Amino acid sequence: MTWSLKELYTSFDSAEFKADMEGLEKEIRRFTAWAKENFASRDRETEMIEEALRILQGMERFYKLQSFANLSLSANSEDADAMKSLDKLQRMLAELSEPNFLFDEYVSDTADLDACAKASPLIAGHIFVLKETKEKSRYRLSEKEEALLAKLRITGSAAWAKMKEQLVSTLNIDVSIDGAVKTMSLSAVRNLARDERAAVREAAYHAELDGYKNVEKATAAALNAIKGEAITTARLRGYASPLEMTVLNSRMDMATLEAMLGVMRDYLPMFHTYYKKKAKLLGYEGGLPWHGIMAPVGSASTRFTIEEARDFIVTHFNTFSEKLGSFARMAFDKRWIDVYPRNGKRGGAFCATVPELRESRILTNFDGTLDATLTLAHELGHAYHGYCLKNASLLNKRYPMPLAETASTFCETLVSRAALKAADKDGALAIRENDLAGNAQVIVDIYSRFLFEDELFRRREKGPLTADELNALMTECQKEAYGDGLDHNVLNPGMWINKSHYYNAENNYYNFPYAYGQLFALGLYAQYLEEGSAFPAKYDAMLAETGRNDAAAVGRMMGIDVTSKDFWASSMEIIKREIEAL
Repeated sequence: MTWSLKELYTSFDSAEFKADMEGLEKEIRRFTAWAKENFASRDRETEMIEEALRILQGMERFYKLQSFANLSLSANSEDADAMKSLDKLQRMLAELSEPNFLFDEYVSDTADLDACAKASPLIAGHIFVLKETKEKSRYRLSEKEEALLAKLRITGSAAWAKMKEQLVSTLNIDVSIDGAVKTMSLSAVRNLARDERAAVREAAYHAELDGYKNVEKATAAALNAIKGEAITTARLRGYASPLEMTVLNSRMDMATLEAMLGVMRDYLPMFHTYYKKKAKLLGYEGGLPWHGIMAPVGSASTRFTIEEARDFIVTHFNTFSEKLGSFARMAFDKRWIDVYPRNGKRGGAFCATVPELRESRILTNFDGTLDATLTLAHELGHAYHGYCLKNASLLNKRYPMPLAETASTFCETLVSRAALKAADKDGALAIRENDLAGNAQVIVDIYSRFLFEDELFRRREKGPLTADELNALMTECQKEAYGDGLDHNVLNPGMWINKSHYYNAENNYYNFPYAYGQLFALGLYAQYLEEGSAFPAKYDAMLAETGRNDAAAVGRMMGIDVTSKDFWASSMEIIKREIEAL
């Protein structure tokens, strides 16, 4: 039940790993020398851009080095070889900032990219990313500044993020269950939030909060350092704020984000009603306590072994298309998935695509619940997205954050809705409520996380925040988002500690993309119900284009206007009908 990485390398000491490390070093030196020599002249613009694209595409084979190190460290945060190799790789890849800068400058100074595209099919195939490069030139620093930032990030935000991940993934927490004290990882403790027994959920909740006290000061230092770096970088580049930097890098505009957030705010009372109803179903007076948010409602028979989860997912993926179902089966058969929680393993779940292999690897902390099974379907959706892009060049594989959550959420929706149809009355209640709990997390909790990060940036401008201040800010934002749906005396002030999304200085605000993906995927699912068997091919074609289009263009491919509040409201109405059905 652990993933296989031997397709990348057998070990950090293997001849193949060492040869590729040496090869990458040589390739970076070669690209740097070539860029300095050839980008000084504008005599042969089309040929120069073509050759640079070929060199960059050729580097794809080296990204499996970074994948191997990152994946090894995610599975075991105390893997010393992985840490050393990743540090070396980060320093090597930072050297790419110089030739990349020269290429970006050359593209930005090219007067007529369209003329180059007419003369070259290779350039025509990359015209979107080349024009995007030109458009972003206004936010580019000098060559020396870009190189310096890349190198400082290694000992700055990247180092802080590594430290935080190691602290949290190795955190041991004592939980009292049925009179016995068990020592568990944070991921395992958080999984108990879905336990059928209220006493277990409450014990896990208090143990989680107690566990955070052991790491909160060091984690606060990491968060302050990372957000401080993001503020400095955004200001240096000329962005109005880290939010504007994130939105533009996400191939969106602020108007689209504001339209979506506005609809999310408008529909919060609907979710508050849902939470109060769930509180009654679970026997609580008033608002729902935090440890009841993910509690199961209905039949407790919706538990799965990993084999049952696999068959459940494959069966329901097949109702959409045999291609999707066969893909999921292959992911299990080829050991792409690291399944269970353990000490030292990263919490949560993620999917990492390995471009050179045309494969992915998926990390989960599976606990046998329906929610964990849907999480697995979600991550398989990410992997399928990568599979649809397998023939794209390296530059055309890079889709923005909001679109990154489209295929994953669609697959999760596909499985939950298909399961709902096949269930008996009590099973349907459990599935519908679990689905709504997930939807509410993606709208309400994500909104609280957005509020937290937005206010965190504002306050961080004035100076670092203490752990106590971060805890207080987190609960303020939870109160605003959850309203009277939750019991304000039983919230979770430490949510900023366990969410790894806050700790990436290059991808800030990795919260609203989940809401975007959820609502966009619901709109796509509604189309699928209307179009039936004609839809899957259109859907696959859309995913294949996500790397060379902005979010609005991808929406237009499917007849969706993401700039309109009407679209976001129409998706929210789907959730409203589910709440009414509950």
